[in-house]
Amino acid sequence: MNIHMAKRIGKFDWGLFFLRVGIGFTYTLIHGYPKLMGGVPKWEKLGGAMSHVGITWMPVFWGFMAMFSEFFGGIFLLLGILVRPAAALILITMGMAIATNISGGNSYKDMAEIFVACGGLLCLLILGSGNISIKGLFKK
Repeated sequence: MNIHMAKRIGKFDWGLFFLRVGIGFTYTLIHGYPKLMGGVPKWEKLGGAMSHVGITWMPVFWGFMAMFSEFFGGIFLLLGILVRPAAALILITMGMAIATNISGGNSYKDMAEIFVACGGLLCLLILGSGNISIKGLFKK
């Protein structure tokens, strides 16, 4: 790390780094990886949740997109590349999770983890990756 890099990194960057790594790790390994390994049967079941918003066609595609946003979006967050698009994709997936939970009769208290994740993802969507990232390494 050169002296110019050290001057650019502050508390703000460390905060974004830990937020990115925490959310990225969670979505990659805890949410996305099981969906990836579940394959087409898992994706079809996941995609069936789109019926809660009136979309009943192509459930395998929608399930694949949920897996893709969580697994690969989580990897992008961990690395600090394409952070805003990754956060947006995961937020869309979490919107469907909220719709599914509400239609299932769950209380807002049951969805606390989803709302916390959405708060962190909104921060990343607005603020980006920060300087402690692959993208930050290549800034002048």
